[in-house]
Amino acid sequence: MGKSTGPYPVLSVDTAGSGVVSQAGAVTLLRTAEKTGLTGALSAALASWRRPSATHDPGKILLDLAVSVALGGDCLADIALLREQPAVFGRVASDPTVVSRLISALATDAGKVLSAIDRARAAARKHAWRHAGQRAPDRSIDAAHPLIIDLDATLVTAHSEKEHAAPTFKRGFGFHPLLGFVDHGTGGTGEPLAWLLRPGNAGANIAADHITVVRACLRQLPCTAQGGRVGRKVLIRTDAAGGTHEFVEFLTKQKLSYSLGFGLSLDLPLSY
Repeated sequence: MGKSTGPYPVLSVDTAGSGVVSQAGAVTLLRTAEKTGLTGALSAALASWRRPSATHDPGKILLDLAVSVALGGDCLADIALLREQPAVFGRVASDPTVVSRLISALATDAGKVLSAIDRARAAARKHAWRHAGQRAPDRSIDAAHPLIIDLDATLVTAHSEKEHAAPTFKRGFGFHPLLGFVDHGTGGTGEPLAWLLRPGNAGANIAADHITVVRACLRQLPCTAQGGRVGRKVLIRTDAAGGTHEFVEFLTKQKLSYSLGFGLSLDLPLSY
């Protein structure tokens, strides 16, 4: 383990087999967060919510929680996965610090906190796409070859009466968040831009929710982060859930390209 100027230790490969650590695969995520500036951006964005006497930085705690999810965790307490490996993750906050001192404090000002986190994410994305050069998703986009943003909802099962959990349209129980992804095409996977947390009984075709997610997605794009218009260079794609008059009118006013699924009955009369 070498010296580091960031919040996470620097590891080196040892072919002798000594100093073996678990969860070393997470180092890729940690270095990515550092190289894109996400670690610093989160720390700066959440500085207002750090108590003067606090030992742990709120930005690092949130990154630790995100990494714990990537490693298979599904609740705040699973940050213990990281706490067990200080050689990889450095100092990790205790459960009382995470839940009672940070998350509870952030929850009282959720709107401003989420906006601050989104700004930090947008700054890191801009840095990453700039360094991607010719491989950046927004490189040379135009009306004929637009950047595609996919919107879709997914069901997340809850096994208890968690806040906002509710029956789903598939007779399950949990949540029904709406997500927005950049389509990287055949050369890569989708890149998450924004999401809207919703109760399990949220409708599939709520236009206001689709509009909210599209606006959040556009704020994440380097070319629109400062309020710029991209017009037909961005295409919004949804299944039939996006086929509402209100949503289409919004996309048209924003001068965005769009592709929406829409089911037609064979018994429906057609006019030409």
